[in-house]
Amino acid sequence: MSKTFRDWEPDQVWLLPPSLQDLVPTGHVAHFVRDTVRNGLDLETILASYGEERGFPPYHPGMMVALLLYGYSQGVYSSRRIARGCEERLDFAAVTAMQRPDFRTISDFRKRHSEALRGLFVQVLRLCREAGLVKLGHVALDGTKLKANASKHKAMSYARMVEAEPKLAAEVAAWLKAAGQADRAEDRRHGGERRGDETPDWVANKERRLAKIREAKAALEAEAQAAAADKPSGRGKQPPGTPAGKAQRNFTDPQSRIMKTRDGFIQGFNAQAAVDATAQVIVAETLSNQASDCPHLVGLVEQIASNLAAVPEQVSADAGYCSEDNLVALESRKIDAHIATGRHKHGATAPQARPSPPHSRAAAMAAKLCAAGRQGPYRLRKQVVEPVFGQIKQARGFRQFLRRGLVAVQSEWSLICTVHNLLKLAAARRLLQPEMTASA
Repeated sequence: MSKTFRDWEPDQVWLLPPSLQDLVPTGHVAHFVRDTVRNGLDLETILASYGEERGFPPYHPGMMVALLLYGYSQGVYSSRRIARGCEERLDFAAVTAMQRPDFRTISDFRKRHSEALRGLFVQVLRLCREAGLVKLGHVALDGTKLKANASKHKAMSYARMVEAEPKLAAEVAAWLKAAGQADRAEDRRHGGERRGDETPDWVANKERRLAKIREAKAALEAEAQAAAADKPSGRGKQPPGTPAGKAQRNFTDPQSRIMKTRDGFIQGFNAQAAVDATAQVIVAETLSNQASDCPHLVGLVEQIASNLAAVPEQVSADAGYCSEDNLVALESRKIDAHIATGRHKHGATAPQARPSPPHSRAAAMAAKLCAAGRQGPYRLRKQVVEPVFGQIKQARGFRQFLRRGLVAVQSEWSLICTVHNLLKLAAARRLLQPEMTASA
């Protein structure tokens, strides 16, 4: 007797259309993201931008928002990969109700509503607070360097620009002269069918590079002059208002900067996050092209107060945030600060303090951390905020921005943080679901 198998008939036509709930299992995060966008988020800002009645009806903005959030939650960031997911993956179909927007539509939607999408962070954060995931008892701050959508090899220093500009200009002028002589020779040889003033491609490429160098050089000079206007004149290695020779500017994304990481130098941005210790929910986020973390502390604390109408009881941060001004700012807000004043060597009970004036706040902070030892609140910093960056960069594979320009990249980082909080909320709901079912 032969074995009986289940029927496998790919050509069989379904008599009844499937339900969205049947595409993926009950409790799947695709259902959670879709339903949260439909019932939990206010999309009025996005909806209000559609006032024109003419033309073919666009995809529903709610569906597009849910698609972006779900794609990011699955580590799918490219608009082309998201569009492919709509065609090939059942979980994406459960979010879009089997609609298939093309990659250009997805990309344009993300660009058009960049600011409104950034505003979703606060809405999701407040949903997390309502679910009990945010207590503001202890908040840890940290930053991480992320690659820009640009190569560090496409940057040039001001000194090289000054050196390269006259050489390249002379080379272009010589080639243009040679091109003119060649055109005149061809006219004599072949007649006047050509105008003779066409610029060959091999000249145009050099001209475009020269134009980029001049544009970048002018931008660096403008930045140096603006900085000189804000500072009193003094002795320096170069005249006031003149860029330092090592000052660099990237041709692909001029607003990105060369930054040092543990793995070497990258062309990138500095992404910041403040994370609540209760459930590793991000309560404030920002991004800049400043490599230093120190200038961001006060802004993150103020953003927490704006987002949640309260300030944390405790704040911890590494030595990159330590300054007298930051310690004064936290003290004035009655926040219990635990900020390292130096590097924390392996096996040490407290971070090694940098030399500080004996009566400074930094010296007092070093003594405070040393007295608390290994069991002090500072120990929470590493276990609260660093796993968040691990989840974003390793688990969900976000290591490089797709967009260019500071404003666009800020919006992209905000969307990443929004999705992180949304997944924390989804995990909490899954944990509470068995309890709710048992009590019912």
